[in-house]
Amino acid sequence: MLKATSYGPVTRIDLARTLAGRGRYWTTAYLIDDLLIDSGCTYSTPELLAYLSDKPLTRLVNTHTHEDHIGANGLLQQLHPALEILAHPLALPVLSAPRDKQPLQLYRKLMWGWPLPSKGKPVADEGEIRTKKFIFRVIYTPGHSPDHVCLYEPERGWLFSGDLFVGGRERALSGGADIWSVIQSLKKTAELPLSKLFPGSAHVRENPVTEIHAKISYLEEAGAKVLELHRKGQGVSAIAQAVFGNVMFIEVFTLGHFSRRNLVRSYLRLQSGEAK
Repeated sequence: MLKATSYGPVTRIDLARTLAGRGRYWTTAYLIDDLLIDSGCTYSTPELLAYLSDKPLTRLVNTHTHEDHIGANGLLQQLHPALEILAHPLALPVLSAPRDKQPLQLYRKLMWGWPLPSKGKPVADEGEIRTKKFIFRVIYTPGHSPDHVCLYEPERGWLFSGDLFVGGRERALSGGADIWSVIQSLKKTAELPLSKLFPGSAHVRENPVTEIHAKISYLEEAGAKVLELHRKGQGVSAIAQAVFGNVMFIEVFTLGHFSRRNLVRSYLRLQSGEAK
């Protein structure tokens, strides 16, 4: 399923697998001039290719290599052999062999599917990506994943945040994410003069700096609570319940891969197998 919305020269493309006539677990790509930011999941690739069929496209930037952001890379590159795919240096091995380098849990296969391989080129921190009308600055923003980047258009104050900021107050975290790095990356973006934030899902933010600061405060306060309860001798499960509330459906659906306990472990810098 695909929905396209214009924000002036920016086209937002919302993508999801269609199940029972409805889109499930949406992710977002953006088209600016001849540049595409992310490519959705494998299941939404046919709709994306049809939408882009009459659009100029010379470059694609992946904010990170999770399967719901690189799903159409391979087919786009097959159709457009000259298409340049740009990503964090750590992302390139995953792009070239996603099945080998990024094993998927069952729920990820169900909702987003296996991406095809693609060939990428590295982008440097503070490097520039130019289109006909805009200049984007690359900002390394690890935390959600080690290979995460944001794109910043300084003249207009646009931030394309990928999954660093999608809003809300996190009560859970996926395995492999690093909450302290998320906080540091959010602080990095909060220093920028921003007018609009285009996230990897959820709605576009018109007052981004205020919302980013609010998220930083929430995450730091939650972390302080986690650390205090840990000092008092409470275990991971007890802390998860006390700070982040009752079990959520998403934890059950993902078999604990996306969970309150993973968020607590990340605050405590524990590996997924450590502590209960």
